[in-house]
Amino acid sequence: MFLTYLLMFVIAIFAGFFGALVGIGGGIIIVPALTLIFHLPIHMAIAASIVSVIATSIAGALSYVDQEITNIRLGMFLEIATTMGALAGALIGVLLHGWILSLIFGGLIFYMAAVSYRTRKTEDRMIKAGAYAAEKPDRVASSLLLTGTYHDEALKTNVSYSATKTIEGSLVSSLAGLGSGLLGIGGGVIKVAAMNNLMGIPMKAAVATSKFMIGVTAATSAVVYFLAGGIDIYVVAPVALGTMLGATGGSMVMNKLHSKTIKTIFFFLMIYLGYQMVAKGLLLRFGVTLPGLL
Repeated sequence: MFLTYLLMFVIAIFAGFFGALVGIGGGIIIVPALTLIFHLPIHMAIAASIVSVIATSIAGALSYVDQEITNIRLGMFLEIATTMGALAGALIGVLLHGWILSLIFGGLIFYMAAVSYRTRKTEDRMIKAGAYAAEKPDRVASSLLLTGTYHDEALKTNVSYSATKTIEGSLVSSLAGLGSGLLGIGGGVIKVAAMNNLMGIPMKAAVATSKFMIGVTAATSAVVYFLAGGIDIYVVAPVALGTMLGATGGSMVMNKLHSKTIKTIFFFLMIYLGYQMVAKGLLLRFGVTLPGLL
């Protein structure tokens, strides 16, 4: 039994570390691991993952705030849209079949993955050329002061930026909340892509801000699972401690990496998630099972 909990702890460390690098909670690793390796019921695995998301958000977000990479104003602005999307998801879920939503989100994630991959080599050059600092904020961003500055340790320079296309970014963030609630996908992935690809936020600031946001969203779900009795303390304890430790380490490493490296890791993560969404839609509608579907 001790070895079982120790293995959970080690896997959670990796999940927390990986999540801190790309701005997600780590549930993409924890849920499959708990169900496939430890044969836990899916609801128990999801509950443990949600609690671990809170832990990794606290650890990672605190470190990013201390490094002054997180844009708290932007995070709170997008969190409102995410919450509204989650609430709207209950109504949309009644009107649309699950397979339709899965295919829609799969296509959206593939598109964002392509954009992220195409721009993976240009971000460092844009930072050095001052392109982010030259962008003028739109009317919403200007009124809400959605600007920021952080120090990029890999490039040894300060990076200033202003949010653009805030309405479009908030709409995509609302889709992240909708998809997270209905389909169980990582909302952090979509929010990072929205900030970086749509709103002109540098990748590192997008990752740090997403890490700040995901804990707020997960806390609501955690209360529901707790009241329903779905949280097993013997599973949650090693998983939460592991993700917190891993997220602390990952948040210390992220700013030392070049944006190209982070965006490449992010690209492969999105390809995986997009594939899972499309595979789920095809299975639900046509009964077609693609290899590797979890």
